[in-house]
Amino acid sequence: MKHYALSAVLGLAAATSALAQEEAQLVINGDLEITTRAPAPDHLDRLSEITSGWVYRSRETQELQADDFDNPGMIFVDDARAAWATAEGAAEQSCQSCHGDPEEMAGVRPVYPKWNEDAGEVRTLAMQVNDCRETRMEAEPWGYTSGDMVNMEALMASVSRGMPINVAIDGPVAETLAKGEELYYTRFGQLELSCANCHEDNYDNNIRSDHLSQGQINGFPVYRLKNARLNATHSRFRGCVRDTRAETFSAGSPEFVALELYVASRGNGLSVEGPSVRN
Repeated sequence: MKHYALSAVLGLAAATSALAQEEAQLVINGDLEITTRAPAPDHLDRLSEITSGWVYRSRETQELQADDFDNPGMIFVDDARAAWATAEGAAEQSCQSCHGDPEEMAGVRPVYPKWNEDAGEVRTLAMQVNDCRETRMEAEPWGYTSGDMVNMEALMASVSRGMPINVAIDGPVAETLAKGEELYYTRFGQLELSCANCHEDNYDNNIRSDHLSQGQINGFPVYRLKNARLNATHSRFRGCVRDTRAETFSAGSPEFVALELYVASRGNGLSVEGPSVRN
């Protein structure tokens, strides 16, 4: 019965790739070229090409992301710019106090998650933001997927748009990467579905009304038309695991940190897009 359920769910998908303009090129504001297709990184042996989720969206959704005036995610970037310059905490420091203008952070988003030598762990961008808040600003940490945090991640992404994702996969991150890879191929829930079942085995197929992508996260944070707000990577992970009818991990958990590292590495070579627009 379980295998039947799996084939039935994916069987609904197997039709055509519908309304997406798959050969279109993403150019933001008429001049910022975004790489949405690239050769698969060497550590992936089941894909020859990697593709951004933008490729699989409808023409209308694609066009929303191509102009910052139309992209609804940019409203939240503006909110984060205000927060960036606002002093908080006992130290009365702001992000700008240490880092200058947000544009000085160009190149940060493409390499996260990354190894933090002082902490002896792999850190996501959200973890690093909260470390700065607590140790530098002496302020309260933000909730891992809170609006403030997702907005700040969107700002960090926006100043690095067009830069290639370049997440390290060797050295001290190797053990965490291996854990993330194991999770990617683990079947969860009553439907016995893994990340790979949808995003590796069946991308470019349709499941119900959704055109499956490769599940790349180079576009996060993502403005989803479905819920009209920015969505964090770990929120999407939670939703995917939940949809398999399984108990899910919490945002910021070691499991999702490992999974984020591995999934980010699958997109090495694609451009940073965030904040992107998706269904």
